[in-house]
This record gives sequence, C-alpha cells and structure tokens, in this order.
Amino acid sequence: MEMKKSQYSGRNSELLDAIRRQFPRAGTDATGRRRVFFENGAGSLVLGRAAEAEAKARLDYFPNVGEASWESKMVEETIVEGRKAIRDFLNAPSENCIVSGESATSLLFCLSYALSKEMPPNANVVTTEYDHYANISPWLELERRGVIQEVRLAKFNISDGILDLDDLARLIDSNTRVVAVAGVSNALGSKTPLRKVAELANKVGAYVVVDAVHMTPHIPIDVQKVDCDFLVFSAYKLFSRRGSFMYGRKALLEKITPYKVDPCSNHAPVKWEMGTRDQALFASITAVMDYLSWLGMKVEEQVSDRIHEYAGRPRLLKAALSWIEEYERTLSKTMLDGISDIPGMCSMRGVELYGLKDATKSHLRTPTFSFNMRGVDPKTLAEYLWKKHSVVCIADDFYSRALKTYDVPLAVRASLIHCNTIEEASSFLYALADAAKHFNES
Repeated sequence: MEMKKSQYSGRNSELLDAIRRQFPRAGTDATGRRRVFFENGAGSLVLGRAAEAEAKARLDYFPNVGEASWESKMVEETIVEGRKAIRDFLNAPSENCIVSGESATSLLFCLSYALSKEMPPNANVVTTEYDHYANISPWLELERRGVIQEVRLAKFNISDGILDLDDLARLIDSNTRVVAVAGVSNALGSKTPLRKVAELANKVGAYVVVDAVHMTPHIPIDVQKVDCDFLVFSAYKLFSRRGSFMYGRKALLEKITPYKVDPCSNHAPVKWEMGTRDQALFASITAVMDYLSWLGMKVEEQVSDRIHEYAGRPRLLKAALSWIEEYERTLSKTMLDGISDIPGMCSMRGVELYGLKDATKSHLRTPTFSFNMRGVDPKTLAEYLWKKHSVVCIADDFYSRALKTYDVPLAVRASLIHCNTIEEASSFLYALADAAKHFNES
C-alpha cells in the first residue's frame, strides 16, 4: 500500500495525529493489519472513549430506572446527560425533544405510523430520488395501505447529483402533509439545502422530516435554523455504537400519539421510546460529544467567524463540525482531482463516478464517492482494492434510491470522515489507478 506525502500540513498536522489517536482502529485493524478504512458510511470508525463509556455504563449501571439503588439513579442520570449532549449538538431547545431508538429505520417507521393517524386519504408525501430507503419505505408503506394517496420523488440532476429544487417545488402542493429529505445523500454525498426545503414545505403546512444519518458526521446542524419538525440520525455513523436518536419539536412530540404500550407515560420523550431505554447508548453518545467538545476547543479560533452566535458546549460542538466540514472539503477535492486524473478514464475500463465531479464545487458535497469501473463487477473491484492494496470499500446498493436513477444495481463506495487523511486518499487513488490498469490488461 503506497503512501504519499500529505498535502494538508501546518498547524493542523499535529491535530490530525491527535485525532487519529482517539480512534483505536484508524490505522490498523484488530489483527494489526495496516489498511485504509473508507467505509465510514456503513458504520464509522469508533471512538475509544465511546466504547469505554458504553462498557462502563453496561457493567456499572445495569439496573432499570425507577429503583431506589445508587446504580439505578446513575442509569437515570446517564440517560438525562445523553439527551442534554444531543440537545447541544443539534442546538435543540430542550433535552426533552430527544428520543432514542433501535435504528433510524425503526424511528422513521414509528414516526410515519404516528403521523398517518392525522392524514386525510388524499394526502401525499414528498421525498427524493437520492434518499435512503429508510426515509422512503415508511411513506411507501402508507401508500400501499391506502392511508395516503401518493409518495412523490423529487429528481436530482444526474450530471452533478444536486437536488432539483424546482422539481421539488412542483411536487409539493396543498395536499402534501410531509416533506421527508436526506440532509446528505448516503450514496452521492450531495448536500441538501434544508432551509430552502423547509421554506417550501412551510408554505403548505407540511411536516419537515430530515434523515440526518449521513449528515451528522460531516456538517454542523442547528435544528432551529433548519426549521425542521423531526430529524433522525444514527449513533454508529457518528463514531459510536448501534442505536439512533430523533429530534422532534416538543409540542409535536406531546401532541402526536405514537404506537406504545398502555402503561407507558403519555409524555415525551418517553412515550416515543419502545421498551426499556439503553443507558449504554446514551453514555456512548455523550462520550462522542465530549470528544467533539475537545476538538472544538482545539479549533475554536480557526472557525470563530462561523460560531459567534453560540456559547458553552453548543459553541464547541459547532466549532468542531465547522472545522470538520472545512477539512473534509480538502479530502473531497483530493479525491475528485485524483479520480479525474486516473489513466483510462475514457477507456473501456474507465471509472464512472456518480454525482458531483467538479472539484471546485466540493463545498456542495461530503467526501462520499460512489463509482463503478466499466466492464468490471463492483464486488470484484472492491475485492481487488482490499486484497491488493488493503483499501476497505463496499460494493452494494447502500439502500439508496439514487442508484436506480443511474440504472445501476450496485456500485463501489468510498466514504471518508475527518480522521481520514490526505495520505490515505492518495493511497486509495493509487489503488484505483492500479485497478484500472489491471482490468484493462486482463
């Protein structure tokens, strides 16, 4: 595996080294094998402190809530602290706006069923062609059952993977009850202009639902600025463990009735949480926020112009994500420039990249890249990258609707996060160029 000299040095070089030390498997796997891990979109590298916090909460604070013991009180405290940490991460107005769940998919199904109770038969739901099916299938289920009339899919521009806002606006009408969009496409890396989407939805009084699973590791989120009604994300895509969270407007969480067992509280957020809450999930995500706060302190001065309206922990968290977003633009530019320079781009075995390709517009995407090599099975390509170059990518459909638009069943995806480096991007590009040469000659 060839490593090239970093193009991202200076004051951030030592910081990147410190960041990578926070992720025990950043450079090598558990066997000690050195590799480039570029499949964070399916489950990111895990923070050491998040795993430690989870283990401690699991072992030391195991009783259920409501008991008289010290241990039970610690469970309750751990859950509350976790809600507060996410409140600050999203700049939500209250920790009681934060709901935990098994997965983003389960939370979105729970939400769709709850909202269906107040939808008229002629209602429609608008989502997009580049959304994850976790944010499409729950609404399609309502259509199949005859609860709503139609699910409409807004187009994106095939050439650059950017959402077509004009098409979205055309689909939204007086019967639209929900506009459900991905904050970032998990296949294309395209960023959705959420504030503009919310403005379109608000004109007809539709709920705004954001699938932020592929957004939270990359972009600072302020739910009050976005003006969304609900937002869902997964902890295991944000350096933590399996499990997910949903933000909801407090008034809506109280007003809407989800499916629940009868003895459960009738008040949010507990009434939305099926079964016993998992204190280890809350402990782990709190540790993630502690890490991001640490990073925020390191970079606060560099991004001070973007966080002036925040204070305390919200300020540090916004500082961290603002720095991450800026650094990841460097990763995206490196990847885009490198892919375009691979020999054989126009040959039979050229690389076909889906979505935005213009490196000068890297601010419109996150470092997530789905591609195919013409004439090569995607799984064969992913296997070659791993076996020959120790580069971890995945060949899949990613549960994304986007690939259907491109009329391809599978693609290879390289998804980076801020603990990845320019050297690793260079190693990937070297491996991809070698693969193009190999399959051209075979």
